[in-house]
Amino acid sequence: MAAPDRKPIVLNLLRIDTPIGPIECLFDTDALVALDFEDCAIRTRASLERRLGRVEPTASADRLGIAERLRRYFDGVLTAIDDIPVRAGGTSFQQQVWTRLRSIPAGTTTTYGAFAASLGRPQAQRAVGAANGANPISIVVPCHRLIGSGARLTGYGGGIDRKEWLLQHEGAIA
Repeated sequence: MAAPDRKPIVLNLLRIDTPIGPIECLFDTDALVALDFEDCAIRTRASLERRLGRVEPTASADRLGIAERLRRYFDGVLTAIDDIPVRAGGTSFQQQVWTRLRSIPAGTTTTYGAFAASLGRPQAQRAVGAANGANPISIVVPCHRLIGSGARLTGYGGGIDRKEWLLQHEGAIA
């Protein structure tokens, strides 16, 4: 006899319009667990289900003040998102990368190589890239601030155009 399916985890869902397209924020009682562009919803749901099991997003009030902080960020108060509580899950290495990403100030970038070296793992550029690409909390965990050598804009789950917009918005690139 097959085991019964576990009940889905209910997550609060907010949809927020931004200058670079609508985003969806999913959060539990005390932390943001996913933030991605609405046109990436299939990827976001798959990532959530790998991390958490079955999820049931439910439209909700913004008890954590995420929407207001994101609006302020997009209005130019770049530090408005710095204290949004997050719970990204992931492996211990991914958590280390995602935590360190939040220490890169708005308006700055760093290369994958320099970032890996800052973790004490200078040969781990590809592992950093993989962890960065698996980041489930776009913008707030600022994976867009990692760039390729020679200041090349490389991979971004939301698209290179959005990465470029975010970096221009933050004053990191002209």
